[in-house]
Amino acid sequence: MKIFLDTADLNEIRRAASANLIDGVTTNPSLLAKVAGDGDPKDLFLEICDSVDGPVSAEVVALTADEMVEEGRRLAGLHPNIVVKVPLTEDGLQACRRLRDHQIPVNVTLCFSTAQAVLAAKAGATYISPFVGRLDDAGHEGMDVVAEIRTAYDRYDMETQILAASLRHPRHVLEAVLIGVDCATLPPKVLHQLVKHPLTDAGLDAFLADWKASGQEL
Repeated sequence: MKIFLDTADLNEIRRAASANLIDGVTTNPSLLAKVAGDGDPKDLFLEICDSVDGPVSAEVVALTADEMVEEGRRLAGLHPNIVVKVPLTEDGLQACRRLRDHQIPVNVTLCFSTAQAVLAAKAGATYISPFVGRLDDAGHEGMDVVAEIRTAYDRYDMETQILAASLRHPRHVLEAVLIGVDCATLPPKVLHQLVKHPLTDAGLDAFLADWKASGQEL
């Protein structure tokens, strides 16, 4: 499973990329607004692309298909690693098909049902992003929807990659692994939680204490 980092924070991206923990990055307008400030978001996208060797999702902010295609083509022209992100609306699906006709990779985001995911695949989406945490918040089982999408895509040999999004904790990540999603995008906090375990820390402390008591040096 590929792991993407869901952030526009360059420090976090470089930290994870330096350890080869991530395969790409996803962003959205909210994440960009927290980081870009008065700066040009295009410059930030270029810095992100230079920091990680993998796909970088950059989301359009237009609402009509024509405007999404125009924005998407501009974004895709910034760097070969850019994946254009469009919302799962009727206009978004139209834009997805048109962008894919230009060989531009597309991440269809804000997916909340298996039916939506199937339509996105038919529109040629490179990635589909079901939002697990937000489904949970609404009283649904987000991972059940992801599992349904996996079943549907496998049954009909759909090539769209499932990119599990809105993952809130390590258990979400484990469930995504077991379902067999293609990719998962994690906020930095969840990535750090995956690394740490109290038994690892306790074991390391014990090893170091025993070595110190031995009075020897390496």
